[in-house]
Amino acid sequence: MTLSDSSRIGLAGAAVVGVAFGMARYGYGLTLPGIRQELGLSELVLGLIASATFTGYLIGLLLAGPLAARRGPRAPTTVGGACGAAGAVIVTVAQSPGVLAVGAVLAGSAGGWVWAPYSDIVTRTVSLRQQPRALAIITTGTSGGLILLGALAILAALDSWRLIWGGIALAAVAAAVVNLRLVPRTSPPAHPAARRSASSMVAALQVPAGYSVIYFAVVVIYFTYAADVLDRSALPAAAVPALYAAIGVSGAVALVTGAFVQRLGSTRVAALCLVTVAAALALLGLASDSLLAMAISACIFGVGYMTGSAVLAVWTAEVVPDRAGAAFTACLVVGAVSSIAAPAVAGAVIPGFGLGLLLAVTAAASVLSGMLLLVLRNPRSTSSDESADGG
Repeated sequence: MTLSDSSRIGLAGAAVVGVAFGMARYGYGLTLPGIRQELGLSELVLGLIASATFTGYLIGLLLAGPLAARRGPRAPTTVGGACGAAGAVIVTVAQSPGVLAVGAVLAGSAGGWVWAPYSDIVTRTVSLRQQPRALAIITTGTSGGLILLGALAILAALDSWRLIWGGIALAAVAAAVVNLRLVPRTSPPAHPAARRSASSMVAALQVPAGYSVIYFAVVVIYFTYAADVLDRSALPAAAVPALYAAIGVSGAVALVTGAFVQRLGSTRVAALCLVTVAAALALLGLASDSLLAMAISACIFGVGYMTGSAVLAVWTAEVVPDRAGAAFTACLVVGAVSSIAAPAVAGAVIPGFGLGLLLAVTAAASVLSGMLLLVLRNPRSTSSDESADGG
């Protein structure tokens, strides 16, 4: 396949993932203050809806694989695009907690449907040399989504939070159309019995899955409490949408994740991402009253966050090339469970220890995990790292 074709698949995937992850997944948290004020919902109800969106994401992850096995890997991406658009429309017009919950869960499920199948699409349609680049482009689509979400938040401040969800719906429809036009339909695998066994895949994914546990936990802590930190400070209200936009802009660095992996190896890149996110968390906790510190924190986090997700896509395709989508899904499921558990644990310890200490401990855990990752090398990644070193 030519470079032009691989770029087209990468750009189409970036559009769908950008809307599903950069917009639909984080739209609820961004619009939470407006929803609380207009609909008069209690913190308990708002929290239950937030948890339910992660449940929708998990359901999408678990159903995408069986659908891809029956209809090909493009089918889940189409379903995900439809879920994102329909869910956003429902949230836009919601006047009751039940309707709001249905829309938020449906929109939240989009990310589960769309992300992992692109690993199979890329490994089956793009040349081996271009696969890391295509996977990095697709994952980095989240950056564009966050930038657009920040822009919508600024416009919504002049009108209503519903404008954000209306924009998400339009973006989801546009991305779905682009995906159908640029991504080729591929048939389900003809010989599933020839694939590697589940036990061998589990063995190959031990280190990437361990990375997923820590990576998703520390990332969700940052996203969960960054806005809270800004609200407690004396910074202007525009700092919150600006934070999202800064994360998206700096996250564009992840476009060259493929080159980083080829030079350093997946394990080292993943470890560096954990250290980078740790630095962002530390700044968030220690210098919350400084606009400059918050800007630096957001930019550093964008680099670690986006590169960290891109390297996971490249890494899983590298260690399990014949079942790249299933391998990526497995790590995303582990990460989703970690994402649900981390805020619950944080909420339990903050009353006794404070938010600042939580952020510091989370940063320390991220740094230590990055160092440990360099010791517990995955066998396949070790060979890649040695090749990168010329050894």
